[in-house]
Amino acid sequence: MGGPVLCPSLIYLGLTFHRSVTAKNFDAVVIGAGAAGLYTALSLADKSSGDSAQWQIALIAKDNLSISASDWAQGGIAAVVAGDDSPSLHADDTLKAGAGLCEPSAVAILVASAKQQIENLLALGVDFDRHGQSLAVTLEAAHSRRRVLHAADATGRALVSTLAARVLANPNVHVFDSTLALDLYLNRGRCAGVFCVSLAPNSMVECLLAPVVVLATGGGAQVFAQTTNPPSSTGDGVAIAWRAGAAIRDMEFVQFHPTALAVEGAPRFLISEAVRGEGAYLVDANGRRFVFDYDSRGELAPRDIVSRAVFKHLSKTGDSTVFLDLQAIAPETISRRFPNIMRICQNWQIDIFSTPIPVTPAAHYCMGGIVTDTYGATSIPGLYAVGETASTGVHGANRLASNSLLECFVFGARLAERVRDLLEVSEFPAPVNLANLDLDLLDRQADREEIGRLQMLKSSLQELTWQAAGICRSGAELETALSQIQVWRQEITAKKYSDRLWVETRNLMDFAYLLVRSALFRSESRGAHYRIDYPQIDPEWQVHTVIQFEEIWRSTPLASQSA
Repeated sequence: MGGPVLCPSLIYLGLTFHRSVTAKNFDAVVIGAGAAGLYTALSLADKSSGDSAQWQIALIAKDNLSISASDWAQGGIAAVVAGDDSPSLHADDTLKAGAGLCEPSAVAILVASAKQQIENLLALGVDFDRHGQSLAVTLEAAHSRRRVLHAADATGRALVSTLAARVLANPNVHVFDSTLALDLYLNRGRCAGVFCVSLAPNSMVECLLAPVVVLATGGGAQVFAQTTNPPSSTGDGVAIAWRAGAAIRDMEFVQFHPTALAVEGAPRFLISEAVRGEGAYLVDANGRRFVFDYDSRGELAPRDIVSRAVFKHLSKTGDSTVFLDLQAIAPETISRRFPNIMRICQNWQIDIFSTPIPVTPAAHYCMGGIVTDTYGATSIPGLYAVGETASTGVHGANRLASNSLLECFVFGARLAERVRDLLEVSEFPAPVNLANLDLDLLDRQADREEIGRLQMLKSSLQELTWQAAGICRSGAELETALSQIQVWRQEITAKKYSDRLWVETRNLMDFAYLLVRSALFRSESRGAHYRIDYPQIDPEWQVHTVIQFEEIWRSTPLASQSA
């Protein structure tokens, strides 16, 4: 790792810096500290071996290493480990859930690599549930076999805490804690680094230079007023990549989880799909299992169908919530499988052994993102993406439950393999020395009045996106929302502050623009995207939507979906 250097003045992405910016050199920079970022950083560090010097990896964490959407993941990780299952069955389930928009080659890689990744995680010390000596597997919606592995009902936390400990113990991974990524540094058309700033008082902008930059920042479900995601899920990677000119794909496809805790004053805590997989019922205020009115599979229909069923039923009845009734599950199973859900509900005076849990849908997972190949490479040389911020094609229009954590590990490992090969045989352009890097991005902190305005813009955006681009959408509402978002985007970029609130709200504005514009462009209903003015699936739309800069288009139609 090189020491600090100073850089000549330059203008990038329309922003002008007015102060000196230090730069540090690394072999790779990974932005994001959830499951995807941690595992990719470890994989990159572990792949540097032999006679050459060990690679030095920078890991940028917006919070500390334990705060990410992965940490909130309860449902588990899907993998074929049981004798009655097979990768072809897993692929078939994934393709069916994706409603015609999965990329079969990416799905084949995902399911074929799953078992190896589980073995790798076990070797790292992840403690999955077991039945005797065998790994325990459970059933979740739209899976044809029991293939979902858990660590009680806090799988994400078990994974992230184990990976974070490994990262902190690895001398080749340099963690930049409580640090915001701002924008990419492009050198002669290639991504050569990232501008960032620490959240510590009086911090200066830094540029971390590397021939490989990996975005692993997660999704952007905080763009909605109702979401199961943590406050940090502000679409940073997608927004940063798009501003740099990367191609962005399928942003209209957002998965709304049907069962988020709905108690006044409580966050929209996710009640895992596994609860319904174990036998819990969704009932209305009269105790009736209403989901069968909308789909013959009832509670085990795909998430988008169950979410729309809840949304439509609440619209019809005028009730504010439906209820998840666990009385069909043995009490000992509840205690063993769902201790975290039990604890959270108890905090809100709900005894899940005797009282149904009030739930409503909430935004949960973004299927779209930065277009990548199956090695994580984006449309910008030197820039890679992995995890929820990437669009590999494995999820299509609707993610199969518990494939998201699997995606982080499969494609993080593949990225590390490819980058190792490239770094060993390629000559990358040397970064331009940066001194006096002139950028008026972080001139000052916002005052109290300006902070209030930023908070208002953020909450107004979240409410607007929830109303116009939530579970059920219409062209008229999307057009109105798009116009308003454009006005807010102009306001947010006119003044630039050094506050986290400004950085995240700027990213949310860009993320919302991409999402709403894509939803307006796709004039059909498919998977998680439902247009009340175009309620049917349209074979003409069995294509991806792609946005690059201000252009939006349909991609080449997909190949055959046969598994």
